[in-house]
Amino acid sequence: MKGKRILFLVSSMEGGGAERVAALLCNHWAAQGHRITLMPTFSGRGECLYPLDGRVRLDYLADRVGRSGRSPLNMVRRFIALRRAIQEINPNVVLSFLSHVNVAALLASRGLGVPVMVAEQTYPPAVPLGPLLEWLRRLTYPWATGVVLQTRQGCRWLAECCPGAAGYVIANPVVYPLPDGRPAVSPAALLDESRQVLLAVGRLETEKGFHNLLNAFASLAGRFPQWDLVILGEGEERGGLEAQRHALGLDRRVYLPGRVGNVGDWYHRADLYVMSSRFEGFPNTLLEALAHGLPAVSMDCDTGPKDIIRHETDGLLVDPQSGAGGLVQALSTLMDDTATRRRMAEAAVAVRDRFSMQRIGALWDQALRLTAE
Repeated sequence: MKGKRILFLVSSMEGGGAERVAALLCNHWAAQGHRITLMPTFSGRGECLYPLDGRVRLDYLADRVGRSGRSPLNMVRRFIALRRAIQEINPNVVLSFLSHVNVAALLASRGLGVPVMVAEQTYPPAVPLGPLLEWLRRLTYPWATGVVLQTRQGCRWLAECCPGAAGYVIANPVVYPLPDGRPAVSPAALLDESRQVLLAVGRLETEKGFHNLLNAFASLAGRFPQWDLVILGEGEERGGLEAQRHALGLDRRVYLPGRVGNVGDWYHRADLYVMSSRFEGFPNTLLEALAHGLPAVSMDCDTGPKDIIRHETDGLLVDPQSGAGGLVQALSTLMDDTATRRRMAEAAVAVRDRFSMQRIGALWDQALRLTAE
């Protein structure tokens, strides 16, 4: 198969689930012999936190613009630079991740005759864009060769929001084993080996529901004195979560180590995974936890967890309407039952095959028509 030129647009490569998937796909296609240009579009030059195949060309749009900042004039300069980059690279296909980048890609490529595939990396109704960008999305998505959503429910939204747009359902691939990165924080540095660990991973932001999780754990702490809660991640809610932890008297039972690069070590150390999110797209951390043999308890938000967890087989789904009380009940069921946790852990690792890079990559190959000459 003759190698194709693929221009991959993403907002930045400085961390995040969409960025991790972008790196995985770039490496997948580079290994197949395609010529890949990965272009972060809306950041400064920054840093790429995910390992890339040496054959992937990393081309920052900021370098082409030569200026930073988010003034209207600089946004125009970025748009012009993006259109010129598409003309210069002359790709066989442009692939774009994330709503604002998708709209820019479709507008900048208009009239150039280049197929553009765009992808949403969350459930769009859960993340309002504002009136102008919402209107532009409705206008431009029907121009795309295809719009990739992570779930069938996402495709139903597309049909209602953007009539005429061609939808594809492609889940995220799972990464196992996870590569180590920085900073590395050893679980042994914080936790005695005798402690049992309830683990959560995610940005410390409102949508992750960690305040709700702390309240749930406070209800369980007395009944399960051998268990500690660890929340890995960083974000704007750190101060509020630390204050809540102190007010609940959980300073010695709840740990907030920040962002760590060796998340795999923490999955291996944990006994149970919990996801308290108010909404998700297709949560990579939940995939990773199951791949490492962790049973999981998750809020059954609109999309994501129900597409990954097989209820009562490798985890438990909690009705969001039940709030902290439902979370308490599901967590206590598994924290109190070692045999069930072990049975679920054995079943959980099936995600390594269900969402393997080989399977998910093949779906992307078909969507981008990379399997034909």
